[in-house]
Amino acid sequence: MMWFRMAVLAAMLSLTPQATAQSIPRIVIIIDDLGYQLEAGQRAINLPGPITYAILPKTPRGRSLAEAAHDKGKEVLLHLPLESIEYLGPDEPASITLDMSRSAFHDTFGAALASVPHAIGVSSHRGSLLTRHPGHMEWLMEEIRARDGLFFIDSYTTHESVALQLAAEAGVTAVKRDVFLDNDRTPGALAREFQRLIKLARQQGVAVAIGHPYPETLEFLERELRELDDDVELTPVSEVMHGLVQQRFVEPDVGNEL
Repeated sequence: MMWFRMAVLAAMLSLTPQATAQSIPRIVIIIDDLGYQLEAGQRAINLPGPITYAILPKTPRGRSLAEAAHDKGKEVLLHLPLESIEYLGPDEPASITLDMSRSAFHDTFGAALASVPHAIGVSSHRGSLLTRHPGHMEWLMEEIRARDGLFFIDSYTTHESVALQLAAEAGVTAVKRDVFLDNDRTPGALAREFQRLIKLARQQGVAVAIGHPYPETLEFLERELRELDDDVELTPVSEVMHGLVQQRFVEPDVGNEL
């Protein structure tokens, strides 16, 4: 078993021909935490270009926002709540927790996915506790693999996440986030993280950013995406996942769990 894990990790650290041949750096931008606020969600969906929208399950506006995004030709993810270390707020609908049985895990995941129409993949919401537990992440990858075509985005809120390793072992297409755009919502910080995203894309071929439907973030993206350099391509997440590169030259920062 040890040799297999070493082989998996080696594969995750190798470039594919698709990555080296990619001539135009590509960025993926995912807007997380949609489903509660209708106005902010609609504004996010109206952002220019192929932004991806991660929608929390069983939220009051989640289904309608998923439909609205799909109607505009945008891609939708299930933003699955996973148990965290630091979050002390109320439980969110369809949360996955460490005390769940395998049967409860299966039922909760199924209900969460059913509540977000048009979801083509799953991303983690919070998860600093659960993503470091191999057993539960193995269950999650089993659920994703059982539904043909789904992939996984690790929001990567802890350096101890084993999500990509377990995804590789399960044969699930997966990638982790490179940049949080808006841990700091000041104009200077947003601009700095956006430029870091572009720099990573130029280094790696592809870079993935996560933002949130904050007014500051949406205002920034409304402006910057219209002025994006011609030598950088904003691309749908599905295109990246279909030609996935597991390699990451730069270890992503670990962000907060907003």
